[in-house]
Amino acid sequence: MDAVTHKVLYGAYNLSEGPRDLHAFFHILSQLGLSPKHATIDGNPALSQALQRQWPTIILQRCLVHIQRQGLSWCRRKPKRIDAKQLRKLFLDVCAIQTEDHQRQFLDGVKNWERRYGLYIAQTPEYGYVFSDLKRARSMLMAALPNMFHYLDNPSVAYSTNALEGYFSRLKEHYRRHRGLAVQHRYEYFQWYLVLCPL
Repeated sequence: MDAVTHKVLYGAYNLSEGPRDLHAFFHILSQLGLSPKHATIDGNPALSQALQRQWPTIILQRCLVHIQRQGLSWCRRKPKRIDAKQLRKLFLDVCAIQTEDHQRQFLDGVKNWERRYGLYIAQTPEYGYVFSDLKRARSMLMAALPNMFHYLDNPSVAYSTNALEGYFSRLKEHYRRHRGLAVQHRYEYFQWYLVLCPL
């Protein structure tokens, strides 16, 4: 999907999110003449690897909504640990970063949290599901930081995949009305949907 126009550029049925299918999918896009300069994605490593393999210079923007949603889930709604409470506050701010000043404030907050809590958490062996999830939240945020703010430099870079997720939700809703479709007709159904329901 084009991030600016929200036009569906290409779609395919019955693909997994594994490396083999993703490589094949992006190869088809390349053959069709697509050469994206940037893409907004979730945290699937296979997806980023497949994109960079097909287009080595592509800039990958991490979806802020995915980061926020997963981080808040791992930190819990009402955490009892002070480190989790502080990290949760940072995740709450993720989708509100609209200027370079906001970015600097957020990065300062992350740096201070990491110095006070993060390094200790990273070096401590996992114990219990609460602490394990806290470690996951920290690890995800640290890995995502280099690719969180490309949208501030380029307005055509989407900061989230919300438009595409919304499109998928509508597609699934319509598809559920046709659950009786024979297997051989499902491909035609999705091809029809992608052409006639572009938004």
